[in-house]
Amino acid sequence: MKKKVLITGGAGFIGSHLADELLSHGYEVRALDNLSEQVHGENCQRPIYLNPEVELQIGDVRDKEAVKKALEGVDMVVHFAAIVGVGQSMYQIADYTAVNNLGTAVLLEALIEKPVAKLLVASSMSIYGEGLYQNRKGEPETVPERGLKQLKNGKWELYDEAGNELKPVATPESKIPTLSSVYALSKYDQERLCLMTGRAYNIPTVAMRFFNVYGTRQALSNPYTGVLAIFASRFLNNNPPMIFEDGLQQRDFVHVKDVALACRLALEKPEADGKVFNVGSGNNYTIREIATRLAQVMGKENLAPEITGKYRVGDIRHCYADISLAREVLGFQPQIDFNAGLTELATWLEGQIACDKVNEASAELAARGLTV
Repeated sequence: MKKKVLITGGAGFIGSHLADELLSHGYEVRALDNLSEQVHGENCQRPIYLNPEVELQIGDVRDKEAVKKALEGVDMVVHFAAIVGVGQSMYQIADYTAVNNLGTAVLLEALIEKPVAKLLVASSMSIYGEGLYQNRKGEPETVPERGLKQLKNGKWELYDEAGNELKPVATPESKIPTLSSVYALSKYDQERLCLMTGRAYNIPTVAMRFFNVYGTRQALSNPYTGVLAIFASRFLNNNPPMIFEDGLQQRDFVHVKDVALACRLALEKPEADGKVFNVGSGNNYTIREIATRLAQVMGKENLAPEITGKYRVGDIRHCYADISLAREVLGFQPQIDFNAGLTELATWLEGQIACDKVNEASAELAARGLTV
């Protein structure tokens, strides 16, 4: 008999790709999604891209009755439902806490009453704050947040007490979290709540810390989504991408199909239970390089990035994934080459219309003193 998986937030970007992955491997899939306007646009109906085999229930994860209904006949749960955005989380504090923290609590209370064979929760690389660094002796160093005085002077890198620049290195799961935004705090809360409750009630639980996920179906009109989608929206409207600081901050970009693969493996492997995994590509790129490469595949080389030289509260300098644990325990190996992933994205973008709200979002942050 086929196993049925409930994906909360299953009509969204990553959720819909995971649905495809699961369906292609013999699972049944139900999605619970509130079709949020910020993600899906006004008066959104069932997204065209959502696989017709997915049973979609429209409802809010904070609604106990909607959650109970969604759990009927379900064998496993993947909890993706969340509001996403570092900058926005710093002023829509109640919304982010309600959806991300309370929504998770409502789901967990329902699971206590009706346990499942597996629970997987989406966490985020944002919980690390700054990634891991090395000092001149090659020793690992965790670093505090950069000071405001330093940032106002345009000194973007991290330094030791003697003033020597520290070298960023791949960040493992063992790195102690440094929560620098409301969004990061809420994701850490989701992760810990699920693992804690799963342990207490004998529900096998896995947390997946996603790095910068990119690919088709991203919400192009959401100015708080992933950086590649934001850049794509700018290019589609013939506007230059806007980059904070100097654009040399490093990130790990992982294709959404690789994320879906990692999640399926985590659902299937008992060895994953109770563990936390980084889900990234294991590679790192500067934000400026990302903007340039996307411009090339979209034929927008004439739109040079606008380097703002400003700092956005909640942002960190460097963070990219050490994925050796996912390789070892899950057998996870990223499949999508970055160039191939960008080309696929550019092809999909040709048929898309995006409402560019980046200037509005930037003005909102500036008005609230959240950019320096």
